[in-house]
Amino acid sequence: QVQLVESGGGLVQAGGSLRLSCAASGISFSSYTMAWSRQAPGKGREFVAAISWSGGSTWYADFVKGRFTISRDNGKNTVYLEMNSLKPEDTAGYHCAARRGAYSGMGLNYDYWGQGTQVTVSS
Repeated sequence: QVQLVESGGGLVQAGGSLRLSCAASGISFSSYTMAWSRQAPGKGREFVAAISWSGGSTWYADFVKGRFTISRDNGKNTVYLEMNSLKPEDTAGYHCAARRGAYSGMGLNYDYWGQGTQVTVSS
C-alpha cells in the first residue's frame, strides 16, 4: 500500500525556517514525480513545488521562488522542502504528493497524497 508521511512542521516566527520531509513507501519512488502543496483551513489546495524523477528539474510557485527549495533522496525514498524567510501567509497544512511518470508538475493532478504537516508562522 502507498504511504506518504510528512514531518517537520511546527511553529516558527516570521523570517524563520523549517525543513519538511516526506517519506514514501509502496511506490517505485524514482519513477514518480514528487510535489508539495499546501492548504489553509477553509481554502483550496495550491501548488508549492515539484521535482522530477532524478531531481534534475524543479518547479516552484511564484510566491515561494527564492525562499523554498525542493529536493529528493531516491536512496531514502524521501522528498524535502526547505522553507526559508517564512511569512505568516505561508501558514497552512503542507502535503506531499506523488504522481507516476514524467509529469510537468506545476499543477495538482497527483495520484497520492499525504495527510500533511502543519506549518504555522507567527507575525
